[in-house]
Amino acid sequence: MNRMETGQARLHYLDGDYEVLSPGTYVACAVSGVHIPLDALRYWSVDLQEAYATPEIATKRFQEKKLVPE
Repeated sequence: MNRMETGQARLHYLDGDYEVLSPGTYVACAVSGVHIPLDALRYWSVDLQEAYATPEIATKRFQEKKLVPE
């Protein structure tokens, strides 16, 4: 990725990796809207195709969507 690229990236989330569909420097957390720099992105859902800023946010979202037991 060209370091001059800015703005929100579009990603396809895979198991343990992601594919860049549109280049950018960050993605937005699906719950909080916080910008997550791509080099700090650690939490996402393959099933929901969403990114999360923290493990707590991810866990809460998975519980809401009944993807894990509460």
